[in-house]
Formats: sequence, C-alpha cells, structure tokens
Amino acid sequence: MTDRVTDYARAAVAGLVPYCGRLHILACKRHLRDLERQRTKKFPYYWSVEAADKVLQFFETLTIGEGFEKTPVKLIGSQVFDIGCTFGWLKVSNDRRRFRRRYKSMARQNGKSFENGGMGVYIAGFSGYKEGKLFTAATKRRQAKIVWDEMRKFIQSDEDLQEFFTIKEYKSEIRAKNTGCTIEALSKEGGLDDGFRGIFNSVDELHQHKDNSVYKALWLGTRNLPETMLSVITTRGKNPRSYCKELDRFCVSILEGTVTAEDFFVDIYCPDKGDDIYDINNALKANPLYVGKPEQIEILKTEAETARNMGGSDRVDYITKSVNLWTNGDDANYINADDLHACLTEKELPAFDGRDCWVGLDLSSGGDLTSWAIELEDKGKIYLHAHSYMPYGRLQEHIQNDLAPYDIWEQDSLITATGGAESYKNDYKFIIADLKRLKEKYHLNYRAIGVDPHNADGILSDLEELTDNVIIVTQSAKNLSSATEDLKLSVKEHNVEINRRNEMLVFSFENAVEIKNSFGEIKIDKRNALNGNRIDPVDACIDAHFCRMLAPQAKPADVNRVFDDYLTEMGW
Repeated sequence: MTDRVTDYARAAVAGLVPYCGRLHILACKRHLRDLERQRTKKFPYYWSVEAADKVLQFFETLTIGEGFEKTPVKLIGSQVFDIGCTFGWLKVSNDRRRFRRRYKSMARQNGKSFENGGMGVYIAGFSGYKEGKLFTAATKRRQAKIVWDEMRKFIQSDEDLQEFFTIKEYKSEIRAKNTGCTIEALSKEGGLDDGFRGIFNSVDELHQHKDNSVYKALWLGTRNLPETMLSVITTRGKNPRSYCKELDRFCVSILEGTVTAEDFFVDIYCPDKGDDIYDINNALKANPLYVGKPEQIEILKTEAETARNMGGSDRVDYITKSVNLWTNGDDANYINADDLHACLTEKELPAFDGRDCWVGLDLSSGGDLTSWAIELEDKGKIYLHAHSYMPYGRLQEHIQNDLAPYDIWEQDSLITATGGAESYKNDYKFIIADLKRLKEKYHLNYRAIGVDPHNADGILSDLEELTDNVIIVTQSAKNLSSATEDLKLSVKEHNVEINRRNEMLVFSFENAVEIKNSFGEIKIDKRNALNGNRIDPVDACIDAHFCRMLAPQAKPADVNRVFDDYLTEMGW
C-alpha cells in the first residue's frame, strides 16, 4: 500500500513541493521524526498507513455539490498530509487515535471548512463510535453553521450517504442512522456552556473569539472520552492579545520542537519571516489550493496589488485573510526565537560540578509559580539552569485550564508539585532546602542570591545560610534594565547555553515581551496575562544575571534595613 502521507512529507522536506513555508515544512519534519521513534517507551504511538488511507479513500468518494455541476473530491498533496496524518497515528496501548486536538491555520478559501466537514461525516457515520455527539462551534450561530453546512452538502450530494444520515435543518442537526451519532451547530450567543462530550468538535475562525470560553467548554468535556478530536480552523488576525494568537504561538512552539504536545496535530500555512508578502510566490505558501490554478492566482495577485496601493483596511484584510499573517508582528519579543534556538545545547548541570554560580529567585504571590535560576560561566558563555515549583492543588488547576503542558513538565522534572492535593500555598522552606541540596550535590559555590523583596519576608535569613551575599533585586525597569538588556544581547550573540530539554524555560523565554518606561529603560512582561502565560523562570534568570553583573559592588542584605527601605520606597 502506498504511503501517500509520508511520500508527501519527504517530498516537501526535500524541496520537491513548490511554495512550502517554513512552518508547513516543520509539520512534515515532525511526522518524519516521529516515524523514527514510534513504538518506543518515550513515544508510545505508531503509524498506520491503513488507518490513514481509509480516511483518505473516504474523502475521495465524497462529492462537492456546490457549483454549476457536481464534482468528485480530489485531494491535493497538503490535504492528503493533514487529513491522513490526523487519522493515521495511533496509540500503542489501545489502537485509538493519537491526536485529540488539531490546529490548522491558512488563508481563506483554502478548504479548511471542507476538511472539518468531511472529518465530521466520517467520524459520525463510519468511525465505529455509537451514540456520540459532534459539534460545530463558533461565536456566532451563522459562523457555526458553515462547517455544519459542509457536512449537509456532502450528504445531500451523495445518494449513498443519504441512506446513512437524517438531516433536520430546522434544528441544525444531522443524525447518523447506523451509529446514532448526532451533529449539531452551537454558538456562544446561543448559550454554549460546559457539559459537552463531543467525539468531534469543530471550532471555526478562532481569531474572532474574544476569549477561550468556546474552546475550553468543548475541550474540558472530552477528558474521559477514549477518542476525540477538537479541530480548530482559522486564519490569523490582528489582535496580539487574543486567545487565537496565544494558541497560535503555542502551536508554533510545537512545530519548532520547544514544547511537547504529542496529542496535538498542527499545520500552519503562511509566508516566512522576511518574505515579500506581495510576491505571488510567497503568497502561495498560504494558499496551497491555488497552486496550478491560473484564475485563482490572478485573483490573489489583484488582492495583493489592491492591498499595496490602498493600504488601510485593505492591507489588513490581505495580511490576515490572504497570506495568513498577524498584522501585529513580534517586534516586542524579548528574545528572537531563532537566536534562542541557536542557544540550545545538550549540556547539563552535572558538567559544572564545583563551579561558582549566581542564583535568582522569583517568588510567587501566594500559591502560584515560584522559580529559581542558576547562571554559570563556561568558556566565555553563560549557562542557564532553572527549576520551578507550584502547590499541587494549584498545579492541577493549571493543567486543566492552561495551554502550557504542566503535566508533561512535571513528568520531566522541570516543575515540582509541593504539598498534597489540597495545597494551594507554596512552601518556601522546601524550595530553599532544594537549593541547599543542589548546592551540596554539585558542590556549587553560590556567589550571590538575588531575590525580589516582595514576598521575601521570613526567608532572607534562610538564604543567608546558603551564601553571605543575598541581594535584593527590586523589580523595576530602572533597576533591571541593564541586566535585562545585557542578557538579551548575550542570547543574540549566541553566548548563552540552555539545555534543550528544559522546555519550560524555553517556553517562558518565548512568551516574554519587552516593555519600556518613559526613560527607555526596559523590563519583561507576560505576553498575555489573561491566558496564563508564565515568565517566572525568565524573571529568575534576569535576577541571577543582575547578581552576576553587580555582585562585586553589591552589599549583603541586612534583613531589617532592606524591608525598612522597601516599605519607604512603596510609600507605606
């Protein structure tokens, strides 16, 4: 049997498929990399050509009813890859599908709704699941019905499919006669709440969603299902603080390999950074369905010329809908992603046994994330090592509600859950004891420990047992600007090393943005505080770097004087 998915992936990676953007190629590389590690302890999944081909054959029996005449479906290569990959990867443990989430982002009119529609019909009628619920969802009912209508048209255009389904258009409901599964259109304006157990959930145009409420309501309902698919389809948008931008950035991190989410299929079609977006050869990277179609290409060229000449809203629409880019770029990123990835290394902390180092400690407010970071020097380069802590009860909340894979990070010993199931407050004594154990295990010499005075009451004396140089690091742009800028430049020059398996630290760097005060002094901030981003490990790294830069002239902390000064500064 021909493996159409893998053949396409290999061709795309080899440069034999024209108009492929970097992120789409990364999706293909991910598939090829996974093939090499399938059926292993660390990767308990396997590739089934048969499972992929079964769905692809189903798609190519469908009929497109819209237009002057009916036409049979013929998948293009990228559709073969995305659909086949979604269904062809299975779990070793139970032979169910590996992927439970799917994110596909591309320009408008490139078949996103078509794919979700076909997948919905297949899962409802022919996946073997009985009495399941399938939902098409969006913020507006009209938008939610787009994918539902794709399913309806597939069924009504095919006499054979009509025998398997009943359509009640007045209720926006489709029922599979042989399985009892139902497909329903939902919208937030129609009262989309928690409690849905969808074996397939289609979320349309996520960039229009104000928050993650639709996504969350559907996703949380799938937890106990043996097999599910939450499929997000969208173009990009213009709101850098939107949930869509947050999910998009998370998905880019999956493709780039800095975050692990084995249950999440991702493919993103767009021009590359630095491309001329008005060049049709670059625009086609976001429009694979237009390739080889002269009439559609002429339309795309017209859109490009109009956007270039008119500017304003025409340019915004072209950027977001025609070439699938965000209108607000990543200029505010603290660290350039390419520079960060160039700093990743296999080197680990045991290689620094007996060395001098500087420690930064970022304390949480109450029971949130607390992190420490250690900065060491090796052959003129900075080596950063970080670890985080969170109360067990609070960690479970973040596992449930945040995009970040806290459960994976806990398994990989990047974050430690403190206390028991009902613990919601950090145990700072435990964290300091951990620093002591680390110091003794690797014979480290803590030259200085930098700590934010906020929440530090009661632990300074404990820190002084680890070093005689505890430095208070006030978290202001005025105080941190030099250290923040110097660390940034060190990363840019690739003079920093971070172990590539420390995904939590890398993810935190990717989510840190740079902000300036009126004097041009900089500090970092969360990319989007509303969506649960955490940059505490980066804050700790900057505190450690601050110590290293200023330790020679900094004075050890006097506990009473420090807090008197801090209260005076705050006007208390």
